[in-house]
Parts: sequence; structure tokens; C-alpha cells
Amino acid sequence: MPYRTIDLCAGIGGIRRGFEMTGRFENVLSSEIDKYACETYRHLYEDDPENDITDEKFKALIDQTPYEILLAGFPCQTFSRAGLQQGFENDEKGIIFLHIVDIIERTRPRAFFLENVDHLTSHNKGETLKEIIEELEDGLNYHIVGVSRAKDGSLIYKPRDFICNSRFFGVPQNRPRTYLVGFDRVLFPNIDELPLELPKSSDLVVFNNLVDILDHPVDPKYYLSQGYYDTLITHRERNYREGNRFGFKIINAPEIETPVANTLLATGGSGKERNLVIDDLDGIPGTVLEKKRTPLNDECVRNLTPTEWGRLQGFIGYAFIEDGEDCFSFPDGITDNQKYKQLGNSVTIPVIRCLAEYMLNCLGQLNDEEPEYI
Repeated sequence: MPYRTIDLCAGIGGIRRGFEMTGRFENVLSSEIDKYACETYRHLYEDDPENDITDEKFKALIDQTPYEILLAGFPCQTFSRAGLQQGFENDEKGIIFLHIVDIIERTRPRAFFLENVDHLTSHNKGETLKEIIEELEDGLNYHIVGVSRAKDGSLIYKPRDFICNSRFFGVPQNRPRTYLVGFDRVLFPNIDELPLELPKSSDLVVFNNLVDILDHPVDPKYYLSQGYYDTLITHRERNYREGNRFGFKIINAPEIETPVANTLLATGGSGKERNLVIDDLDGIPGTVLEKKRTPLNDECVRNLTPTEWGRLQGFIGYAFIEDGEDCFSFPDGITDNQKYKQLGNSVTIPVIRCLAEYMLNCLGQLNDEEPEYI
């Protein structure tokens, strides 16, 4: 029988999909409050996730829903470099983690899978991660993969052991993320037999390199206007003079031997400006488009398209292939800005699938079964 999951802070369901791809997990309840993400989620799964995990009525529904594995990509804005970096002091987002703790305490799933930005491990000089691990280990009595105990009972861990990078899981995107995988000590007394750390790579190759994810030709609207491109150049030069390394990036510049995308972000412009490409196309330089104030730039520099972002996250070209046909799509009416936001907020599905397979092996070991995935 498949393990039943609940998908909290679900976004557009990337974590859910990675677990489903193993064939051993079935989702029974979901939660997401962003209305546009909910539209995409319903479109992809024919399942309504519009629930708020802070709402007591929804928590009561979880109480009444049998399940084994809790999944949650809890909000990252307060822990990310691009966010406010307030951690638990931000009541609106930092507190979401405490609601997840409450749900785990009330329902005691066999295991949980939590995802967040890599900066979570260093936020507030490591104190935020320390609070989270202590809450999960000591408060809830779950074993977190990568955590051991000294003779005096104190927790021992290396923050980098919780980070997995998408570029080592078959896609050309540099995307380090924090993953916390926990198993119930009360249910599994042989918990100390589990592996000491998460997998750091896989043999899967979804796309060999950045060239494989690029479309050609693309709509001219994705090319930067000359005025905007000049502004980006000026901003980067100023930042570099001030000793900062901020600014736009052309990720397939000729001098780059092995091009890899930078982390896709959901913060609007900066998420796209760090992932520009040169894509020569006749007729682009000097072309005037109605919605751009100046003609298109002379160097044929453009943004990646939402479809290309979808490939870098594994939504397109991997996770929704049925009978050899790619079935991923957004619902009608979703704007490009929303597509960028939803994909930037989501996860890299090949990473999730690998970690889901790892969890299956751990559960099998705890239940004294033969491993399914080697």
C-alpha cells in the first residue's frame, strides 16, 4: 500500500509530484493560500489545496485524516538572502514553522520532509537552525537525518549536511536548498540504524547542460530593450566599484565552459536578471516593440522563458511525462509573471524524487524490508 502524504505550504505541488513519481506515495490532503498557485495546483492535480495551516478548522481536518508522511516547503522569505531575514521574529511567515510543529505533535506522522532555502542553515549565526532542530529532536522526539548526540545528550550536526544542490541531481541549475528529514523515534526504536546523511547527488541526467533547456527561436518580448540592458550594465559596474558582486549575469557567455543557471527566484526582476542568455536571432537588434520604451538590444540578450524555467525545475521534460508526451501546463490566464513566481517558489523535482526514494529505503530499513532503491 502507498504511504499517504499531506502536502503543506504546497505551492504548485513540486514536492508532492516528486514523491508521487516513486509510485509509493499518495497525497490525501493539501494546503496553500496563494490563490494563483492554487489555480495551478488544481489544474495539475484536480485537487483543491486552498486551505490555511494556521486555521484551527483545517488542523482539525488533518486530525481526522489518516496519513503517514508530512510534506512541507514552509515559507522561505524570512530566512532567505532576498527576504527580510527576520526568521521567527516575522509573525506572518516565521511562525508557519511553529504551526507545522503543532500539526506534527498532534498527528504523529511516521516521518516528515521539510524544505527551505540554504540560508536557513546560517541565518542568525546558526541560531535559527539550532532552534528548529531542537524543536524537532527534543520537543517532538523525532530523529533528523544528519543529527547525532554526544554522550551528554547534546545535538551534533554540520549545517552543510542538510543542503542538497539541484545541479548534482540532473539539471543545470545551481540551487542549494535545506532539507530536513525526520522519523518518529517512538514508532521506530531502531532509528539509530539509519544512514548518517542525505544523498548529495544522483546518477539521473534530465538535461545534460544549459543548452538542452533553451528554446530557439523565442518570442521577441523576452529580449531586453537596449535602455534596460544599459541600465543593468550601469548598476553592475557601480556595484563592482563598491566591492559588491551584485548585478546581472549572462549564464551562457562565450567564456563560460560549462554554463549553469543561477538559482531561480520568485522576487521578480532579480530572479530573471541573474539568468540572462545570449540568443542570436536575425532581426532582433533594433526591433521596436510596443510595450518596450527603447528598441531591443544589439547583443541579443534575453531572459529565460517560463518554459525554460520549467525545465530547470523538472516540471517540464521530466515530471509530467505520460506515454512519451509532456503533459505539464499552466491553466489558461496565468501571466508570465505568475509563472516565474510559481516556478521560482517551487522545488527541483528530480531532487525531491531522489530524496523520496531515500526516505522509502529508510522506512524499509526501519520496517526490516529489502531496499527498493539502491
